[in-house]
Amino acid sequence: MGNSEQENTCKAKHAKPLGFRMLERIRGAPLSFKSYQAIVLILTFFAYASYHATRKTTSIVKSVLDPNKTSAGVTHWSNSLYLKIAGHKSGSKNGWAPFDTADGTAMLGDIDVAFLSIYALGMYFAGHLGDRVDLRNLLTIGMVGTGVFTAIFGAAYWLNIHSFYYFLCIQMIAGLFQSTGWPSVVAVVGNWFGKSKRGLIMGIWNAHTSVGNITGSLVAAALLRYGWGWSFVAPGAIIAVSGLLVFFFLPVSPDTVGVKEMDDSESEEKYGLSEPLLERGESSEEKAVGFIQAWKIPGVAPFALCLFFSKLVAYTFLYWLPFYISHTAIDGEYLSDSTAGTLSTLFDVGGVVGGILAGHISDRIEARAVTAATFMYCAIPALFCYRSYGGISLNWNIALMFITGMLVNGPYALITTAVSADLGTHSSLNGNSRALATVTAIIDGTGSVGAAVGPLLTGYISSTSWSAVFTMLMGAALIAGLLLSRLVVAEISAKIEARKKGPASELPISAMVEP
Repeated sequence: MGNSEQENTCKAKHAKPLGFRMLERIRGAPLSFKSYQAIVLILTFFAYASYHATRKTTSIVKSVLDPNKTSAGVTHWSNSLYLKIAGHKSGSKNGWAPFDTADGTAMLGDIDVAFLSIYALGMYFAGHLGDRVDLRNLLTIGMVGTGVFTAIFGAAYWLNIHSFYYFLCIQMIAGLFQSTGWPSVVAVVGNWFGKSKRGLIMGIWNAHTSVGNITGSLVAAALLRYGWGWSFVAPGAIIAVSGLLVFFFLPVSPDTVGVKEMDDSESEEKYGLSEPLLERGESSEEKAVGFIQAWKIPGVAPFALCLFFSKLVAYTFLYWLPFYISHTAIDGEYLSDSTAGTLSTLFDVGGVVGGILAGHISDRIEARAVTAATFMYCAIPALFCYRSYGGISLNWNIALMFITGMLVNGPYALITTAVSADLGTHSSLNGNSRALATVTAIIDGTGSVGAAVGPLLTGYISSTSWSAVFTMLMGAALIAGLLLSRLVVAEISAKIEARKKGPASELPISAMVEP
């Protein structure tokens, strides 16, 4: 027994990130469990925020690559009049070949769908791989690779490259590296944080998506004046540096750093932080859950399909909102590309509020599906109002954009975090701790297919009518809500049943219910 403990300690020392070994040598004492938790939360937050910062850049630069104005707004002004209002430099009106042609918008849509298709496909493999390899190494490779290829995309500005296939191939490779991010960070957080208030905690943590989008928008918009290449190089450098920090300082689980899960039992039980999301099985050699087996977990399929349509809406805004704003008259005027990019961040600010609100509500009513479906149904009138009344004035645009972001991103955040964690620890897994990355990858991978379809369709439909684009988005939101109908009925039935039995009975959360 003593030999076994000694062996585990040696393994933990060997697996402990180099940064911690140096830090503990300087301090002369090991870090506490809470310190590790804080580091994990902060590192994974900024790691995934940097992924989204690089992803957002393309949407900001779109209107510079393809500056041709279409009748997206209430009125249609000539290009020369637009340039005077927006304060553009005369040289920027020509765009960047090959995107400065009549097919430029559709070509940008093709690049988006290529990126997101590879990202979605890679997600399934990354999740499968994440349950089998060191997540710290996988995340580091993904982040550094993403940074390198994001910068290479921007290098076309200085190298004077105008080949469509160059941009297409670079984005596809970047998409493959990007796919390592989400399954990895969710699995790591799942190893360290408890089940109490899961929706609220993960709703707050999931703000990294919106923080990344906002950061990417602001950085890219600010650097446009120096040349659009810098809008790619700067976020690429940020994620590469963040990847190195992950390699030196990210502890994958308590086991890998040899720390006990209960340092201060009273306070940790009170706040629900010490009990890991993943319950360790009795066997030390657990088998990773297979792809088909993970799909069969009750609740995985409906939530994955719901996320398909939810991400279709969210990612259409992610990739096309700045373009739409700069091509739409607001109070009779068109905004410049950089101003439109900055303004679009308010959609993500709304998304932060929506994610936290959805998580908190689902914790309070103990009903994930009811919460997600309600948000999706409410998003339909919000989308209609933003399209119809967003051009009245800047204040109207800001208010409606914020509300739309809150309602669109709320269920998206809930499903990709708390719901994935619920399903990754489903009772049918019998305590197997090696399923969360696979389940997360299935749900978010399926959602990412929708994320690819939305921007692709928008690229083609927007050249004809932006009203048709918003009709498509409203239809997708409706379908997303309807896909959860069986789970919603099951939750409501369970709630009614629980009331009949009295306060002593427990209500299962949506992911645990088999309708």
